[in-house]
Amino acid sequence: MFTTLGVPARLADILAGFGIDTPTPIQTATLPDALAGRDVLGRGRTGSGKTYAFLLPLVARLSGGHRAQPTAPRAMILAPTRELVGQIEAALAPLAQSAGLSVRTVFGGVGQGPQVAALRRGVDVVIACPGRLEDLIKQGHCVLSAVEVTVLDEADHMADLGFLPAVRRLLAQTPRTGQRLLFSATLDKAIDGLVRQFLTNPVTHQADSQEPASEMSHHLLQIEREHRLSILVDLASAPGRTVVFTRTKHGAQALSRQLNRSGVASVDLHGNLGQNARTRNLDAFHAGRASVLVATDIAARGIHVDDVTLVIHADPPTEHKAYLHRSGRTARAGNAGTVVTLMTGEQVRDVRALTKAASIVPTITRIPGSGHPVLAELAPGERVLSGPYETAPAPQQPNTGGGQRSGGGQRSGGGQRGRRRSSNRGTGGGPSDGVRSQRPSSSTRPSTGQPSSRQPGAGQRSSRQPGAGQRSSSRPASGQNSSAGRHSAAGFSTGRR
Repeated sequence: MFTTLGVPARLADILAGFGIDTPTPIQTATLPDALAGRDVLGRGRTGSGKTYAFLLPLVARLSGGHRAQPTAPRAMILAPTRELVGQIEAALAPLAQSAGLSVRTVFGGVGQGPQVAALRRGVDVVIACPGRLEDLIKQGHCVLSAVEVTVLDEADHMADLGFLPAVRRLLAQTPRTGQRLLFSATLDKAIDGLVRQFLTNPVTHQADSQEPASEMSHHLLQIEREHRLSILVDLASAPGRTVVFTRTKHGAQALSRQLNRSGVASVDLHGNLGQNARTRNLDAFHAGRASVLVATDIAARGIHVDDVTLVIHADPPTEHKAYLHRSGRTARAGNAGTVVTLMTGEQVRDVRALTKAASIVPTITRIPGSGHPVLAELAPGERVLSGPYETAPAPQQPNTGGGQRSGGGQRSGGGQRGRRRSSNRGTGGGPSDGVRSQRPSSSTRPSTGQPSSRQPGAGQRSSRQPGAGQRSSSRPASGQNSSAGRHSAAGFSTGRR
């Protein structure tokens, strides 16, 4: 029970309303010290429940205090990606509302006007990516002199992305007497330096730090490059949610389009997308309108979706930390999950060294093409080609020339699976008008590493029922899309990171 750890009863009741009543190991370890006001260094693997481990103490400390003054937030949470900022906000919202606390997200890729207006009115908690927050501070829209609690979430990923100089500058502006909570899946010398500089007598807790989840199975598939797309279609057309990782932004976009052309409803997530497109695509994946999300490493930390049963490394990662972070999208909160890495013959040595560094003992199989029995074992269930993911059309704009197009051809329920377009165009950037707000869908409970009421059985993939008009296939044919061969010899994807 959370109350036995010192969590106020009203906050524990909110969690109970979400079906969360048993603390995870990282929460059990860190909550008593964090609630007591101590600086905490918490290490826990992805999906271990770190989010509530810092949100509960933050809300408890700020409750009943004075109102935030204009431009001077009382708490600051730093995260490496826009998606993770949104996930933290979704988890914090009901807790903050119960305590009467105001919250504002701050990140780039969108206009700063609403962010500036909120900060100037005064907000209790700012959840931010370091770059945009620094910009607003330099413009005089925010000061950190009143911050009582500072949280660094996924500090190791901020180090990987080169954000630590900005993080240091921001921490240096907060009062030394404030509480500081740092959470990370892995630690290295850069993080150790941050801890020594800014945390005061921190209590260190470790839970499930770098150990792979026992419910997660790992497989390396040695394939020929020309069979890559047909194998991906074979795996991704099985029931359940799938996340596919590529090395580059252009590779993610191209692969998403190829999967859509092959009948697998897919969306992409990478740095070339504007915020509206990123939000729209994540919402589609959350809601099940698209069953496959194709993402780059930089987006990996912000993807927190229940019941992802399969992770595919379409491009092998370059180092073991990226492998662990990517793979952590599945087998969350005790659920079962499968991780598959595709590799060509020349990549075998590097990939085996990578899994060894990650303390993974994978099963290695040579796959001559789609239809191999191992693919059915890794992704069980009837293959269903549901048609490409379709974005909702942009609202009609008035035509001052008098030739306004009628809406007769507009699709209803844009984005629904089971409807096919006559064109072969994939999602790409897509229209961004009429997109829902940046807040994650209210119909999706915040995913913070807690047990889900939809938890599948061990090794069981969650069911995805075919929609109207869907056609089923025993297996996609090898070489289904000739564009699959347009990839570099060094890896699978082309273009810049």
